[in-house]
Amino acid sequence: MIRRLLAGLLTLCAAAIPGWAQTIIRVGAFPNITHAQAMVGKANGWFDKAMGPQVKVQWTSFNAGPAAIEALFGGAIDMTYVGPNPAINGYVRSNGEAVRVVAGAASGGASLIVRNDSGIQKPEDFHGKRVASPQFGNTQDVALRNWLRSHGMKTTDKGGDVQIIPMANPDQLTLFLKRDLDAAWAPEPWATRLIHDGNGRLFLDERTLWPNGQFVIGLLVVNTKFLTNHPDLVKNWIRANVELTDWINAHPAEAKKLLNQQIQAETGKALPPAVLDEAFARMQVTYDPLHSALTTAAQQAFDDGFLGRQMPDLSRLYDLALLNQVLAEKGRKAIQ
Repeated sequence: MIRRLLAGLLTLCAAAIPGWAQTIIRVGAFPNITHAQAMVGKANGWFDKAMGPQVKVQWTSFNAGPAAIEALFGGAIDMTYVGPNPAINGYVRSNGEAVRVVAGAASGGASLIVRNDSGIQKPEDFHGKRVASPQFGNTQDVALRNWLRSHGMKTTDKGGDVQIIPMANPDQLTLFLKRDLDAAWAPEPWATRLIHDGNGRLFLDERTLWPNGQFVIGLLVVNTKFLTNHPDLVKNWIRANVELTDWINAHPAEAKKLLNQQIQAETGKALPPAVLDEAFARMQVTYDPLHSALTTAAQQAFDDGFLGRQMPDLSRLYDLALLNQVLAEKGRKAIQ
């Protein structure tokens, strides 16, 4: 009770006293459906309310994970929503020091799309084709390389004949229309946009490659120093992330409307209702970071040559203590 009274007094002071110093928390996210908590939370101010007036939330938008991790390294942001492979790469590059996964964000929501007139009907037809991914080393890039290898194909940088072209998601759509790309492994909503707006066709829903159709596409990742210095702020953010996840799953129609508003604000174009509904149906919003799926993703990244000569020890990548504290407060089971 005393703690709550003190917290209330501090909040009143923060709101009432001119010049009261605010703590700034700098957060990264992508204007994608797979970052639904971030997009909805931006649109309705959920995180601002949850963190209180004494904390100012400063958002930065990214196109793909590697750029977000670079910003985390460079001190430009404190935490970010990001895919598993950039999180793993950041952890490995810093010898396990700079990055911690503290919660999940999304499962599913990525697909391999082919242009209708590309001549691709089966995996072998990818020989000699030009295929896009959002960024070299990002989650879809690794998934694409692993899938090609599993079908006996090599990329041009490995002496093969499949050319992978990393590029921003909006540029993929432009090149589909120009017939300069044959296919793309893309996250939502871009995969569905390639189908509806780019003369594309769903060739492979990535969920079909994973047990129970679940794979990690979105995580909440925190700079380790920030986590150590501000565990209270991180816990508050995680609590808001859990509650927002619950709200999105309980109110999908309203959540999709807010999500679309934010995507329009950041990209200049809202998604047509059919695209929004189809894209949203291909993913699951979740605060579970799906540890076993990330372990598999790490093995894929290692097999693709992104993690060095020896499979790294990822035992410290996850720090779920604060998430499990929040879940315990809500009477829910801990996540291992």
